[in-house]
Amino acid sequence: MGQVVTIYAIGTALTAIPLSAATAGWRRKRLLLTAMGGFALANTVTAFSGDYLLIMVARFVAGVAAGLAWAMLVGYARRLAPDHLQGKAIALVMAGIPVALSLGVPAGTFIGTYVGWRVTFTLMSLLALVVIGWILLLAPERSGQHPEGRTSVLRALTIPGVVPVLIVTLVFVLAHTILYTYIATFLDGVGMGKAVGFALLLFGGASLVSIWFVGNFIDRRLRALTIASVILVAVAAAMLAVLAGIPALVYVAVLLWGLGWGGVPTLLQTAATDAGGDPAQAMLVTLWNGAMAGGGVIGGILLDMLGTTSFPWSVLLLLVPVLVVVVAARSHGFPVKYPTSTS
Repeated sequence: MGQVVTIYAIGTALTAIPLSAATAGWRRKRLLLTAMGGFALANTVTAFSGDYLLIMVARFVAGVAAGLAWAMLVGYARRLAPDHLQGKAIALVMAGIPVALSLGVPAGTFIGTYVGWRVTFTLMSLLALVVIGWILLLAPERSGQHPEGRTSVLRALTIPGVVPVLIVTLVFVLAHTILYTYIATFLDGVGMGKAVGFALLLFGGASLVSIWFVGNFIDRRLRALTIASVILVAVAAAMLAVLAGIPALVYVAVLLWGLGWGGVPTLLQTAATDAGGDPAQAMLVTLWNGAMAGGGVIGGILLDMLGTTSFPWSVLLLLVPVLVVVVAARSHGFPVKYPTSTS
């Protein structure tokens, strides 16, 4: 059953780009309803099936639906908001990520422990149906892209700024995931195993503050905010690398980490969409999920070969090229002169 996470991520990574291209002309509300319907169906099958293979197929479909929704949500949010509020709209949408991680994961674990994992998936299906009803009643309609206005994925890679944003996404998410996936193991290694819950709560709270701050300034300061995010996470990693023996400073490091990381999804998805539109967004989703999977694998190898102390050092090492690329992409990707309006 541990493979349900892996197969879910594979479904997202393999299909985000081709499905985004195939559905580029669909009306956005219809596409979002289709994705949520697929998610609800897949979770329902998971909840009631007694066949292992069918459950694996359902988790793959759930990953496909999630990847399709994720790839189109940023563009949908931008189209709903006026030009000067598009960054805030994306920040508001992306706020769902840390909220879900902070509330959904503990809630799902609690329910699964006391009444069974099938109840958890049943509740997920019911929540998806509520969201579908909400979309039907309240979500405004927006058209898809006209054929003459579409850009292929390969062509999007030639647009200035797209490749730097994708490189930053891949390496930054990889660095974060290596440490975040094994944070409980790391804290246990420094004698703070009982503090994992508090540390994650602190991280989640700081992430929400970061999202609020990014949402207020992203439309004018995307480049500065991205550089600040990289530096904050790097400082946090450095503190965990050399000062992990002092519990109070570990908490400070986790706080800085959350402040640095919380707004990163908003920053990178905004930068990708600004640079290359929906095709760049679809590539970002694929690389993001690939980096998450890779972070878990690399973290496991590091744990086996070098131990828990290698995690923060690996983060620092990976953040060096991230900072170099962000600073270098001053004309496109993370421009110095950020546009006051976007289309």
